[in-house]
Amino acid sequence: MAGVNKVILIGRLGQDPESRYSQAGKAITRLRLATDSGFGEKRQTDWHTVVTFDKTAENCSKYLSKGRMVYVEGRISYRKWQKDDGTTQYFTEIIANDVQFLESRGGGTGPDEGYAQGGGGGSAPSAPDDAFPDTEIPF
Repeated sequence: MAGVNKVILIGRLGQDPESRYSQAGKAITRLRLATDSGFGEKRQTDWHTVVTFDKTAENCSKYLSKGRMVYVEGRISYRKWQKDDGTTQYFTEIIANDVQFLESRGGGTGPDEGYAQGGGGGSAPSAPDDAFPDTEIPF
């Protein structure tokens, strides 16, 4: 039997997306996502690092900003890295294959406000390059 590695998160961005391009020219965008659990004094905020690639990364970089609420679906990834001083650093990241914008820029909510979907399928089609001219962005 095959294993399952699936993560679904809904939360708010704690900072603006950080974008860069790989040496091969692939877009990579990193999101810092906050999720809350519990109530009152037992309320806890967890922070997640979400990494997106290609068209999803470009859309997240272009349309998202700090404070926006998003739905993220992907897989969890663990990696370690050896620093120059010999210490080992560990990273836990969510590799997203679907990011949905749950809130408009004006504060309204709605699941069809926008998508930044990557390969691998999902519930909504990815937007074409010219779907939202700057003067007619729907969120």
